[in-house]
Amino acid sequence: MTASLIEELRPLLEAHNMLARKAEAAYVVQVNDIIHKKSKDVRQIEWALDHMLGFCFDDRILALFKKLCRYYYHIDPVATASYIYAYRDMWDDEYTPERDELSMD
Repeated sequence: MTASLIEELRPLLEAHNMLARKAEAAYVVQVNDIIHKKSKDVRQIEWALDHMLGFCFDDRILALFKKLCRYYYHIDPVATASYIYAYRDMWDDEYTPERDELSMD
């Protein structure tokens, strides 16, 4: 990448990061509230997972997404697996089903 292209993209990247920080501030409260209250409200949990999924490019939001998935797994393992696969489809370039089969040996 040329220096001029990087400079042109800098404002966009800064806005991208700022949006992620705002999303994180909202989701950290929601995820902690769900877990603290031991909520079993599937609609609330799935709403949060659906919305966080679009921000999983960010490591902090990905950590919240994983935290909520771990919690949700005990409520609905099948739905949780679908969120994990959705994450992999969107963000994990290195995932292959063969790797899962190999790691199970």
